[in-house]
Order: sequence, then C-alpha cells, then structure tokens
Amino acid sequence: MSDKPSLELPGDAVKRAEVARILSEALPFMQRYDDQTVVVKFGGHAMGDPKLSRQFARDMVQLKLSGINPIVVHGGGPQIQRMLDKLGIDSRFEGGLRVTDEATMEVVEMVLAGSINKGVVADIQAVGGRAVGISGKDGNVCIARKASKKAKDPDSNIERILDLGYVGEPEKINPQLLDTIIHSDSIPVIAPIGVSPDGQAFNINADTFASAIAVAMKAKRLLLLTDVAGVLDKDGTLISELKLADLDRLEHDGTITGGMIPKIESCAAVVRGGVEGVVILDGRVPHCVLLELLTPHGIGTRISQN
Repeated sequence: MSDKPSLELPGDAVKRAEVARILSEALPFMQRYDDQTVVVKFGGHAMGDPKLSRQFARDMVQLKLSGINPIVVHGGGPQIQRMLDKLGIDSRFEGGLRVTDEATMEVVEMVLAGSINKGVVADIQAVGGRAVGISGKDGNVCIARKASKKAKDPDSNIERILDLGYVGEPEKINPQLLDTIIHSDSIPVIAPIGVSPDGQAFNINADTFASAIAVAMKAKRLLLLTDVAGVLDKDGTLISELKLADLDRLEHDGTITGGMIPKIESCAAVVRGGVEGVVILDGRVPHCVLLELLTPHGIGTRISQN
C-alpha cells in the first residue's frame, strides 16, 4: 500500500475542477455540431421571464462562439394579446389559431417584428454577441399563402373550412439572406411573418415557421422551447427518444394526446424533410439549449428517423 497522501483540493479548486470536467465533456458535442445550423424556436414562459431571456441570449452567443450557427425564431402570442387588449381590439381563435383581420395583422406585425424582435436582438448584443433582427418579409425569406384549415362541428360532426383571415403558412423559404447573416458572424432573429407574392403580410404560427426554416436551411437540429418537459408516457415520465416508427402507436394508445398530436406530427414532417432531429424541451429550465446540445444528458424529447 502506498503511503502517498491522497490529493485533497480546497473548495474553490473543486468547483473549478468540476467546471473543467463539464467543459471537457462538451468537446465531442461541439465537434458534432461544428459549422452546423441549429434552429431554435424561442417562446412560452422563457420569453416572458427577463432572467431566462438573458440566459437564452448568453446560450445563443456561446453556440455561435463554439462554431455552431444558431437561427432564432420567436413567438409572441401573449404580448400580441396584451397589445390587442390595450387597443380595445377584439380577438378570437378558431382551431387553436388567432383569427387575424386587417387591424389585428397590423398589431401582430408591430409586436412581432417590432418590440419582441428587437428585444431579443438587444439581449444577444448586450452579452457580447451580434444579431440581426428580421421578419420573413425581409428579402422574401418566407413566401406565404393563406392557411387552409378545417374543423369538425362537435354537434353535427360536419367538417367546415375555417376563414382565419391573414393567417398564413409557408410556401417557400428563400435562404440567401439567412446565409448572408450567418456568414457575417451574426445570429439571425426572425419574426414569424410571411409575405405573399403580391405583398400581403401573413401571421404564421411560430412552430410552423421554425419548422420550414429548419428544413430549408438543412439544419442539424430544430429545438422547440415549450412550457412542458417534452413528451411524457402514461406514468408522467419523460420519453427522451422517439423514432418515427413509434409515433402512430403512441397516438393510438393515447400516450400522445390533445395539443401534443399536431406538434408531434409537425416534428415528424421536419424529420422526413431531412432534419436529423427535432427536440421538444422545457424552456423554463435554465440553459436548456446548452444542456440539450452540449452535454450527454439531453433534457427533452428528441424525434428522429431511426
């Protein structure tokens, strides 16, 4: 037996050693994502919490400095509603989407492409990053068409077409402007507003918009920040990994229900479109993006091909 005493580090040194260990563990993940594009949909509670918003901004800058190309797409439903209430404009929903008339569209564009977008840009720049805020109208990034949605009447079970006004869906994504921003060492921050060929602006669901951007930019990952931990099994335990082949079975047995069904179906379409993985994760968890991408302990539900 050796008489050599064991090395005992003082408290501060132990903490530094732990930080060094964590940074070392991140190396293979940084190599995996080097020069890859990651699209992050920023929304929910995280966007309304100043502390979480600042942490999110730091995470985006850290990704950029690590050689990863983040693209941020943000929502803004609660902020839009507050402004509509303030202006006395009535608002209603059909099929989970906001009916958007001309007056509402003006407010949507003002809030999304104005105050929210510039606020996210300012947060990123305040922590040392560079960001460029745009909407899908700029550079014709998102050519959109009027959304076509149907709903069944609960009494008669008859399907009817919903007229949602200026609610749109992406028809074509033009990546040139985003490529220019990325290669200027800046982070694109995009408001989910599209434009028709004749110049009409359309309000687009942020998840749908981010999904279209991810496919068009051949992203390695699409991260959807939500107010839930991810997909849970029937015991309430997080399902960390889902394959496309699992989805029909989980819908059929009632594991995936309600509002999670269209989100999962949208994720599946993105994976089929060529994105390696889509992750639904809890944006209320501090530094959730870094935990998901740069550690061996992913915190959300990842949907992938196989």
